[in-house]
Amino acid sequence: MTDTIQIQIDRADGSLQRLIGLVERRGFHIDGMSLSDEGTMRRVQLQVRGRDDGRCTENLGRQIDKLIGATRVGFAPASYAYRDSVAA
Repeated sequence: MTDTIQIQIDRADGSLQRLIGLVERRGFHIDGMSLSDEGTMRRVQLQVRGRDDGRCTENLGRQIDKLIGATRVGFAPASYAYRDSVAA
């Protein structure tokens, strides 16, 4: 099941690489990613799924919050995304 996390990161050298490295080290696959520039910041939307059923996306979000220069600004579990697509 794929969940979506929205993150705001600074544009410092290596910030995107640190974010992707964190996600992979925590045992998640990145199924999709979109990136947009917003002045001095970047907005990243990641679609992630755990390598196994024991992986919790909420724990990943808390780890991202601890990453210097990154702030989680949104979280949508897969069940929410499914509900939104059905309603449309």
